[in-house]
Amino acid sequence: MKPAFLIILMAIFAFSFSCNQEQSGDTNTTEETTHDHDSATEQASNTASKPLSPRTNAMANIGDAHVHIDYSSPSVRGRVIWGGLVALDQVWVTGAHKATSIDFSKDVMIDGQKIEAGKYGFFTIPGKESWTLILNKNHDQHLADDYDESLDVLRLQVTPEELPEPVESLTYQLTPTGDQTGTISVMWDQLKVSFEIRTL
Repeated sequence: MKPAFLIILMAIFAFSFSCNQEQSGDTNTTEETTHDHDSATEQASNTASKPLSPRTNAMANIGDAHVHIDYSSPSVRGRVIWGGLVALDQVWVTGAHKATSIDFSKDVMIDGQKIEAGKYGFFTIPGKESWTLILNKNHDQHLADDYDESLDVLRLQVTPEELPEPVESLTYQLTPTGDQTGTISVMWDQLKVSFEIRTL
């Protein structure tokens, strides 16, 4: 009876040891799977959170004045821009989301008109032959939802230029052209509009 008892006891021990090994293996597999899943979720989240129209800025010193432009920069992404995404003959925020703003640290002259130092909303009305460029007292607004023409401080007519190569992301550029003069340009897709400023 004694040898038989020992054999049964050893069989129970071996079976128990085998079960523990299998459970341990299953746990490791589950942890690895969970880790891979979390990693994939994190990567997808990072991709999804990247803005399609990132907020950016352009700045330069024009004479004694510092000029700072804050805007959102949408991309073409294969879309029809003029007369498609951007309606013609309607007020446009000239960017995306929050209104584009231009901040002048000192008084400047634009098209023979004095513009006092400060921050302004910048809007445009794109047209087939000419554009209207607008500086408005209200820079803190979403798109052109609250645009009020009575708050305009400047309206300027310009002729758009054809770019030699398309620009994928909407871009503002400030270029000093003399001791007290410079140019502000907006470029997107195949068009560019510009206007001159002079510091006082």
